[in-house]
Amino acid sequence: MREHRLSALVRHLDAAAPPGRDRALDALRALAVLGVVGGHWLVTALVPDGGTLHTASPLSGMPWLAPISWVLQTLAVFFLVGGYVAAKGYESARARGTGYRAWLAARLGRLFRPVAAVLALWTAVTAGLLLSGADLATVHTLVKLALSPLWFLLVFAALTAATPLVRRLNPLWPLAVVLHVDLVRFGFGGPAWLGWVNVAAGWLVPYTLGAAWARGELTRNAGRVLLVGGTVATAGLVLWAGYPAAMVGVPGGTVSNLDPPTLAAVTFGLAQCGLAVLLRVPLGRWLRRPGAWAAVALVNLSAMTIFLWHQTALMAVTALGLLAGTPLPGLHTVPDGPGWVLARVAWLPVFGLGLAVCWTAFRTYEQGGRTRARVVRAGGAATEAVRRA
Repeated sequence: MREHRLSALVRHLDAAAPPGRDRALDALRALAVLGVVGGHWLVTALVPDGGTLHTASPLSGMPWLAPISWVLQTLAVFFLVGGYVAAKGYESARARGTGYRAWLAARLGRLFRPVAAVLALWTAVTAGLLLSGADLATVHTLVKLALSPLWFLLVFAALTAATPLVRRLNPLWPLAVVLHVDLVRFGFGGPAWLGWVNVAAGWLVPYTLGAAWARGELTRNAGRVLLVGGTVATAGLVLWAGYPAAMVGVPGGTVSNLDPPTLAAVTFGLAQCGLAVLLRVPLGRWLRRPGAWAAVALVNLSAMTIFLWHQTALMAVTALGLLAGTPLPGLHTVPDGPGWVLARVAWLPVFGLGLAVCWTAFRTYEQGGRTRARVVRAGGAATEAVRRA
């Protein structure tokens, strides 16, 4: 019976996709979201220390793990796909006579509906912790982790709102801004706050690349140039210009490639965008298989829920683990050796289970009340959801 229902779900999701839908873009978006989740779960540790919980990263004591960040820091791909979809969607809206405000409200509504549940829960949790006399440093650590995904949504929303202005912008312009900001900051001792200009400029680079892709200007040859050029530039910046090898922030590091984005993070993103362009065709062929497409479609239907709640899932598992009365390896211990890495990998399925609980409780905020049962029985909700995703 369960196998029959699963087969029905796969068939309905396959039939739900419009004939002209670019399934490869959905796969790239799903990979980007899952990459961020996996990266956070692997490099974020909550370590108890004298009644206080603080964050630690295995990248601090084991810099040889930096290549993990090269695989799992996938935000540039998300902005690339976002730029593509926004540019296409805006052009379609104009052709239908839909106004800018209506188009923007629809786009942002899908982004921010799930945010309300996160804010409500963590407002209640924070109040409860403070009223119970919890350590302020611990409360700050937990709230910062829980709400850290929101910075990404704010930047993404701002770029989405600016789509009519930036959809034809040459990506070289924001890239030049990032270059000059870093030159002033690191080459001439400029103020550190100047780096925050790169929060907009840095992510505008892949976003405008996505818009160029939507116009048909990002060919496979351009993808090869981006992949090779971005890789060579990033390697040069790390080896000879003093940029960190890790493409994520490392506690205690003097420079973070991500907070705010540096030139190295942007050139690394160019390489990722080039790879994404090259993968589009083979991904499209693979996703003709109903089972492969069903997996991608399900991730996309819950992309914001997964993204917003993955840190909460990690913290919930960590908190429950404290009930054991002794620090659990890979969960509460200091990430200072290969043993911790192996133990943390073993915890990943448990984090996934915690995220599944969060998904069950809060997915309706993203999916508008649709349930899996309704999808399997009729397929109509899945059809509507996939068409709008």
